[in-house]
Amino acid sequence: MHKLLAIFLIAAYSLFAGRLMGVVVSVADGDTVRVMDVNRKQHRVRLYGIDTPEIDQEFGRIARNALSKLVFSKNVVVDYEEKDQYGRIVGKLYVNGTYVNLVMVKAGYAWHYVRYAENEHDLAEAEEQARKLRLGIWVQDNPMPPWEFRRKKR
Repeated sequence: MHKLLAIFLIAAYSLFAGRLMGVVVSVADGDTVRVMDVNRKQHRVRLYGIDTPEIDQEFGRIARNALSKLVFSKNVVVDYEEKDQYGRIVGKLYVNGTYVNLVMVKAGYAWHYVRYAENEHDLAEAEEQARKLRLGIWVQDNPMPPWEFRRKKR
């Protein structure tokens, strides 16, 4: 039994091998924040597995404000595995044990970003529920996903 538990813990740890703890000092948009650690070093963090409307897109500022209310000036924990092409930490953000990425999807402010988090079934279920309840972005009949919005702007 102990061997099985040890294997599980190692596997879980390997999924998100890094941990950042600090205070959110700014919110760039609905899925990107800046966290200052105890050494006063600032880290840009991209929320894993979700994508929110761009700032200049419909619901973009609303999504940013929703994230800000959840995390700004609060102590957070970020579990992460990697950095993205822009040097941002890509991770799961927690405030008082609450998984913020999931909260954003449940409230209808974010899409489950299947391209990068295909196996995050909790995010998929949260998006489906938000769609059914027509929460946030889902009050629109056919909201444009941010990845399409970005592609059209190029």
